[in-house]
Amino acid sequence: MTVAGVEPSPANPNWPRYSSNPFPAYRFVPGNSPHPRRNPQGHSFGCPEPSPTPCGPEEWSQSEDYRFGIDLYNFAYWWECHEVFEGFWHTVGRKTEQGLFFQALIQLAAANLKRHTRHLSAAENLLRTSHQKFYGMPLFYMGLDIADLRNRLTAQITTEQAPPILLELRLTNDYPHP
Repeated sequence: MTVAGVEPSPANPNWPRYSSNPFPAYRFVPGNSPHPRRNPQGHSFGCPEPSPTPCGPEEWSQSEDYRFGIDLYNFAYWWECHEVFEGFWHTVGRKTEQGLFFQALIQLAAANLKRHTRHLSAAENLLRTSHQKFYGMPLFYMGLDIADLRNRLTAQITTEQAPPILLELRLTNDYPHP
């Protein structure tokens, strides 16, 4: 259960990292810590907003920015993850397949943050919207097994106490073939 004023903890602190970028000094939770960009004590104060280099869906493994966004998500830096994926979302086009994919990841991260702050109705709405966007995706996309992710999202929506979903990146060749 979430305690007000406490940073979220990663669901599995031993989860593998996909990038070498260092994590921010703290996990931002609105109302609990200095705003990362607006507050002089924020961990990203004075830094430009993330502007990740776009990559095609097949080149995801070469994108340090994408892999770092996944790391931020998996280690409960949900606000920071949202910032990285929002940069991709704007860059690749909001209505493109890839843009909808990034929007679904943004909504998933935001849902986790809402659950942490006990805004459960908002979290459920974000989970449902994310789930719906993933239905338009290929079964395997940008290193993620989308079919499995949709199944786990269904469980997340129906179980209030479910831990956050972890995102496992795998090479396309690692996926089972139909």
